[in-house]
Amino acid sequence: MNEIALTYSDDQAAAFDAVAEMLRSAGVHLDDSLLTPSPSGADQVMAITGKAGSGKTLLLAELYKALEGAGVNVISGDYESRKKRDKRTLAILAPTNKAASVLRLRGVPATTIHRILYTPVYDPEYERIAEWLSGSGERPVDVEGLTDLALDRAAAFFANNKSIPGALAAAGLRGSDFITGWKRREDPLDIGFIDEASMLDDKQFQDLKEIFPTLLLFGDPAQLAPVNQSGTMVFEKLPETRVKNLDRIFRQEADNPILDLAHALGDPSLTFEDFERMIEDASKRDERVVWGQRVEVDLMARSPVLVWRNATRIRLINAFRNVHGAPEDALLAGEPLICDGIELPLKHRKKRLDLEARGLIKGAQVIYLGEGRKPGFSRLHVMGAEDPQVSAASIVKIEKPDEEEPFIPFAARMGATFLHGAAVTIHKAQGSQWDTVQVFAPDLYGAARMGRVEAGQPLWKRLAYVAITRAQERLIWVVRNRLAKPTYELTVDDLRAAPAAPLMLDNTEEEI
Repeated sequence: MNEIALTYSDDQAAAFDAVAEMLRSAGVHLDDSLLTPSPSGADQVMAITGKAGSGKTLLLAELYKALEGAGVNVISGDYESRKKRDKRTLAILAPTNKAASVLRLRGVPATTIHRILYTPVYDPEYERIAEWLSGSGERPVDVEGLTDLALDRAAAFFANNKSIPGALAAAGLRGSDFITGWKRREDPLDIGFIDEASMLDDKQFQDLKEIFPTLLLFGDPAQLAPVNQSGTMVFEKLPETRVKNLDRIFRQEADNPILDLAHALGDPSLTFEDFERMIEDASKRDERVVWGQRVEVDLMARSPVLVWRNATRIRLINAFRNVHGAPEDALLAGEPLICDGIELPLKHRKKRLDLEARGLIKGAQVIYLGEGRKPGFSRLHVMGAEDPQVSAASIVKIEKPDEEEPFIPFAARMGATFLHGAAVTIHKAQGSQWDTVQVFAPDLYGAARMGRVEAGQPLWKRLAYVAITRAQERLIWVVRNRLAKPTYELTVDDLRAAPAAPLMLDNTEEEI
């Protein structure tokens, strides 16, 4: 740990040591890269907690590198070699596609919880490529339809992204070419890292403990607890000795005004009015913070407005559709959607697995590309998914102000269900990040006026903290109930990298 302690803060080094000790008791020795079989009955859970900017993601990435360097087999969720099943394993998971994609951009092979529960079945012809890329086989020769140059492109992609489907796509293949189906994981894994653990509910936590005897949770105690969790997060129920908190807050070279605002919310004496004055002052000093007089409609197609109340969300969605001239009985290409689940009977379990495996899980952000080949089918771009474009049976619900039942412009008999995504609640935004985020401040003012408290802290502060930390580069604090006019029409030109492919079932060309 001497070398690591030189680059880590004291609390990061202490957390690394605690995790290393937990792994050592599980048979993984990071100091000398020694791996031994996992002892029976060694189930254990630890949590690394800290506010935004405290270095949780950096520590996760370094622990991943240390485990990989020690010879632990990293399971990415997109391919699992049968030749490595006797090895120690690590999977890095996040609750949403968006959260997993944030880690992948940092070089960490993360996937969603859904994807680790269900594993892909590869066509044998292309499984040879997957074995080669994952280091379990020789470079294949005479692969039908692929040249040596295509294999070189696959290898170059995998070297940087560690994604088997992405590498095969770089070689010119579609997911439906090499994945023939999906199956429920039967064998347990070994070590699990769970990012954004504040989003886990008790049921998910129990499911993960059944798969992973060793779990390491990374979470932010200042975020919002899952709905129906009584304001508590799963890591808050662990013994104090199993929770390591990162107190130090790191800054970018020129400081980060968004993080400054987020951590100012920890002051118990701070009022909503004081906080808004801080935002207004910050906007005068730094262009990364904007004191907005209206909602910028052009941003809503890719980055939803974050609100507290459902009524506000519905009003903003309908205002967005109205200013773009969207008809009531159809969607325009470029409209954003949020997956609200999958409505399929039990006999279609395999179709459900296919949809979820392609990223259409509850909370996924999707852009509508146009109608599919059959009535009720949609061509969709799943934001953050490795193979983002898909054609699927869809049930789209457009909620209306003051109306209990949503309007459904079109729908298949069954399939993935969607709500409009131009605005989302702050609760549902957890786990996601966008370059620019608009926060609808009148909603948070309403929460402050109500005086609601959650887990001992004013609710408006938790809402504000989660909302503003969704912004990676720029925060717009919208203070008036106004909507700007669009400066350009909705477009999907930036998403048309590849045609939307139908999902495959048992090697048939059937759309789901």
